[in-house]
Amino acid sequence: QFSVLRSFKAIERADVVLLMIDAVAGISAQDAHIAGFILEAWKSCVVLVNKWDAVEKSSATMDEYTRKIRGDLNFMDYVPLLFISAKTGQRVDQVLPLALQVQEERLARLSTSKINKVLVEAQDTHAAPAHAGKQLKIFYGTQVRSDPPTFMIYVNDPKLMHFTYRRYLENRLRGEYGFLGTPIRIV
Repeated sequence: QFSVLRSFKAIERADVVLLMIDAVAGISAQDAHIAGFILEAWKSCVVLVNKWDAVEKSSATMDEYTRKIRGDLNFMDYVPLLFISAKTGQRVDQVLPLALQVQEERLARLSTSKINKVLVEAQDTHAAPAHAGKQLKIFYGTQVRSDPPTFMIYVNDPKLMHFTYRRYLENRLRGEYGFLGTPIRIV
């Protein structure tokens, strides 16, 4: 209990959070709870899978673990995973450079023209949903802040923007410009 409260306070102070999970034990309910808090706090994240040296491996082990972790943390599919061993030092030298890369992505700014290019292509590929005979129309979008990246999208009726289409637009922005490990806010 005490360590969870300390974790929450540390997360509130952080820009990039390193969420360490035990490769042998897997993701616990407490790990998932902390991951949810990281997301709610709009913090960037890197998931460190520690004790990788203690796992019996085959050529498919890392892919299997990646699928399992992505399934357990399906709300954070944009977060990079790094398989490390604090005991042996395996890949520990990659932790800080990856965290710094995630911080750079958190601070990235896109021009309005780049954002609108993505929005037009997204609508051409998958039309915005209609509801009660009204079609969602996206006029334009702009990035209003970074840390975390926040995009304002101007539409004819915000009630027509279903969360699945908002998620689709987020994925299109990520596909085009990355934002590794960083939540994206769309307003």
